[in-house]
Amino acid sequence: MQTQQRDLVIAGARVFDGRSEQVAENQGVWVSADRIRRVGPVDDVLREASTAADPRVLDAAGATVVPGLINMHVHLDLALPGDLARVAMLDDPALALHMAEEARLSLLAGVTSVRLTGTYGHIDFALRDSIDSGRTLGPRIFTAGQLVCSTGGHGWQRSREADGPAGFAAAVRDQIKHGADFIKLSLSGGMAGEHEKVTTSQLRDDELDAVLEIAHAWGRKVTAHAGPALPTMEAIRRGLDCVEHGYELTDELCRLMVERGVTYVPTITVTRCREFFNRHRMPVWMQDRALAWGDRHWESLETAIRHGVSIALGSDMPPHAEFDGTSATVRELEFMVQAGMTPHAALTAATSTGADWLGKGATIGCVREGAFADLLLVAGDPLADISAMRELSLIVKGGRTVLDQHA
Repeated sequence: MQTQQRDLVIAGARVFDGRSEQVAENQGVWVSADRIRRVGPVDDVLREASTAADPRVLDAAGATVVPGLINMHVHLDLALPGDLARVAMLDDPALALHMAEEARLSLLAGVTSVRLTGTYGHIDFALRDSIDSGRTLGPRIFTAGQLVCSTGGHGWQRSREADGPAGFAAAVRDQIKHGADFIKLSLSGGMAGEHEKVTTSQLRDDELDAVLEIAHAWGRKVTAHAGPALPTMEAIRRGLDCVEHGYELTDELCRLMVERGVTYVPTITVTRCREFFNRHRMPVWMQDRALAWGDRHWESLETAIRHGVSIALGSDMPPHAEFDGTSATVRELEFMVQAGMTPHAALTAATSTGADWLGKGATIGCVREGAFADLLLVAGDPLADISAMRELSLIVKGGRTVLDQHA
């Protein structure tokens, strides 16, 4: 069990609160227990914090405080053809240890919350509980449980297969029974399925309706692995809440997403990560398929940005994975800016947008009084240059310092 730390005051930094266009300068952030107790002009915060017992004051002049990042598309048990296929061969105890280490590394990359979009078995629930209790070091976990797909559908090897409305309804109820925070399904084929196409629709309308009816009746949102435009559009018309990947977004589809308030998690790294593929010796067929979709995927992200679609950050690669000299999470941020988002919009996508989708906008993804103290300290100004996010000097999750280059 982790021990309680001293109160912390981050003094003199600029603060991005997760939403505001304007960054407040020369601020103080007072962390007490697991919460942010006070945010405001540094002199005011220092004066109030002086009443605490021996608070630590960190001089952060010239640096920027941002909320801990929220990665909305994560598989802590990621198993892909190539070197990562070994993960699929682990027994449950070994897989639990593997996932715990992936969680620890993700937190040390500045990701304080993750949305798990499909996990083998139900190890994710035990890991979530262990992290929440303080026994295991890792980000806050929001999980879908098992990915739900048709028989032989995308990700079938480590998912809950189902057929027909009754089968899909039972699969959804099973995830909720185990504690799923939301539901994830496969709407189409994907990059890692050797015997499928990205453009293949894999659900019937009545199967999709069953998923949406049960999930929404139980207060759970539904997100979908989605490639082609037409089935994605039909799913949104029927009530889908979020689109993962969206390799083929069109103007019409984006307008519908805006109209229905549907969030987009582009995972743009997955179609431009040759370095990652080569390092893990992915087969040629998978590399060729993923990279061949790169241009169309990029156009989809540009289209979504142009139409004002709500966008949340998700990497699909391990959040901490080394990629182009940084982590996959930060590289995703940089790609978003290259595609046309402002640094402010990209940081919002990585913080408050994800928190809002999860229904946690008041407590995570923000720097505000009363919220959980999930904070990053960045050496420069990421609102001016998003690549400043490569230099994290402090990571705090729930008031506990997990990385500190100032000590």
